[in-house]
Formats: sequence, structure tokens, C-alpha cells
Amino acid sequence: MLKIWGRNTSSNVRKVLWCCAEIGLEYERIDWSGPFGGNDDPAYRKLNPNGLVPTIEDGDLVLWESNTIIRYLTCKHSRGNLWPEDPAERALAEKWMDWQLSVINMVTSPIFRTLTRTPEAERDMNMVKEKSAELSEKWAMFDNHLEGRDFVLGKNLSMGDFAMGIHLHRFFALVEDRPSMKNLEAYYKRIGERPGYAEHVPICP
Repeated sequence: MLKIWGRNTSSNVRKVLWCCAEIGLEYERIDWSGPFGGNDDPAYRKLNPNGLVPTIEDGDLVLWESNTIIRYLTCKHSRGNLWPEDPAERALAEKWMDWQLSVINMVTSPIFRTLTRTPEAERDMNMVKEKSAELSEKWAMFDNHLEGRDFVLGKNLSMGDFAMGIHLHRFFALVEDRPSMKNLEAYYKRIGERPGYAEHVPICP
């Protein structure tokens, strides 16, 4: 059985859990990192030298990096559905997965750390305000992409939505002063109605 190392409050773990729910894939999840510790455990470092979560074990394969895990699981278990067989469609999904890592993550992280990990008296709220405005500008790009689309690739859910959906939840949870983006709001409502998303994603920012 697939083994997933990582606490279910980690955004990167939650996107993998949502992916598994959509596939209908059984797994064993091990509480790891955060309050459970284990990041510097020597045995775990042999699995994942970064000491981060998630890490998966699938038979003899050990894999880390959440978006890579999603690519692997959807290719293995949902080829032609969540993992598009058409190279152009697949590249489009992967483009947004990479954009989530290189753009959205970079702007979201300082907001998240300040509002959830920093004592209130020590929070730099001017920085939060500036980064929140910047993040809204970035999400407006995806809002434009969603015009005429239900999901990243159009009518059907794909691997690209797992990466985008988890961080969109974080945007809505952390940034109160958001401009109206009708496509993004409709997308957020649409994915929020999916049982796997509802179960694994909104449990925390």
C-alpha cells in the first residue's frame, strides 16, 4: 500500500491527499513534521534529504516534492483522466503547477508565516498588506486564464487543479481585502464542492 509521510495540516501533504481521494487510492499516512517532529530523524533523512513533507513510498520507489508526487500518482493511476495523455494539455497543466511553486508560493509564504506563526505583537502588518496586494495581482492572472473554463484545463479536473486549489484556499483564508475576481471565486466554489477537497483542504490555511 502507498505510504505517505506527513501531517495532514501541511498544505503540500493536503494536495497529495486530495489527489489520492480523487483517484480513489488507498494509502497509509504517517503523522510527521510539525508537532510530530521527525524532520531530522536519520532514517527519514535517508528517504528525504530535505527533511520536509510529504514523502511517499510506493513499493521500492521513494519520492518527494508534492507536485512531482501528484504527477507520478496521476500518471500511474489516472492516465488519460487526471494525467492528460495529450502533450500540449499536459504541458498546460504543468505550467500552472510550476507557476504555483515559483510565483504563488513565494508571495504567499511571508503572509502565511506572519499571520499564523508570528506572535501578534511582532507582526509586520505593512508587509502583509503589501504582499497581499501583490498576491491579488498574481491570482488575477489565473482568474483571466479561467475565463470560459471550469478547471485548469477546461471542463475536467486534472493534476493541475491540485496544486492551484490548495493555495487558492490559502489566499481566501489569509487575504481579506481581495478584489472581486468572478472566475476565481466561481472556481473556488466549484472545487470546494468536491468531496476530496472538502475533506482534506479547508482544515487550516
